[in-house]
Amino acid sequence: MTVVRHGFVGALPPEHRERLLGLAHETSFPSGIRIFDEDGEADRFWIIRSGRVALDIHIPGRGSVVVETIGDDELLGWSWMFEPYRWHLGAQTCSPVRAYEFDAKQVRDARDADPAFGLALTDCVAQVVARRLKAARLRLLDLYAVGGTDDGGSSV
Repeated sequence: MTVVRHGFVGALPPEHRERLLGLAHETSFPSGIRIFDEDGEADRFWIIRSGRVALDIHIPGRGSVVVETIGDDELLGWSWMFEPYRWHLGAQTCSPVRAYEFDAKQVRDARDADPAFGLALTDCVAQVVARRLKAARLRLLDLYAVGGTDDGGSSV
């Protein structure tokens, strides 16, 4: 198994990186495949080795809207870490994808058994959540912005 030296896994200290990668198995997806849907069971997650995945959210009246596209060495899926373990977004491949796949329960059990590993993993996932939340917020502001104002859409 190749060790990722940057991205999500690279942010972990070496001993925690090795522990996490020891729980992975390699997988791949062809282009155009739906990996998971918003509100589905978040029972696994992936670290993308190569390829691109679009993250989307369902907006009533508009359908699925892409809020971010992720790629090499990025974490795909964080909802597995927090109850109720349901996907907050959907994901579809934009190109062929190779990834490390993880069983969520197995990783949560390892997190709970080793507080140092758990803290490092939770910190890295929290950073991803913060970036994704900002990206989703900016994308939704673009979609719903009222033209002609510079004050967030309100008028005097």
